[in-house]
Amino acid sequence: MNALPLVLAAVALQRGAELLLAGANTRRLRAQGAVEIDAAGYKWIVSLHALWLAALALTVPPATRPSWPLLGIYGGLQLVRLWVIATLGRRWTTRVLVLPGVPPVRGGPYRYFRHPNYAVVAGEIAVLPLAFGAAGVALLFSLGNLGVLLRRIRVEERALACRSG
Repeated sequence: MNALPLVLAAVALQRGAELLLAGANTRRLRAQGAVEIDAAGYKWIVSLHALWLAALALTVPPATRPSWPLLGIYGGLQLVRLWVIATLGRRWTTRVLVLPGVPPVRGGPYRYFRHPNYAVVAGEIAVLPLAFGAAGVALLFSLGNLGVLLRRIRVEERALACRSG
């Protein structure tokens, strides 16, 4: 069974659905007065994710047998992502938006982690390539993701600090 093309198609479909949901939430939040912080940095996150999937598609032979336990871990990460999305509801987006006068969410996974979605992303970017034996892709994109997320977290922390006074 050639699992890689199926897995990559599923991931691409999931990301597409997430972008549609995020776009709808972004429009709704902007209509409510939300302000985007660091719109210029957004392209780096989108580019990293697109290149990550492309690297997997281009460097891993389609007939590579996956590690099912690692794919199981990847699936578990998706459950945490769904928990994040459900917790944030209409406030979930892929951009950094600040809605004046609205406190940060403190429930769900945010009770335990300051940035749970970023922990999920870090895990995904490492685990999926490793499930197909692509350690180089896992390392390269994990390092790239680290740089992107460190910047993004600094931006979010400043936005949260301004919001809470």
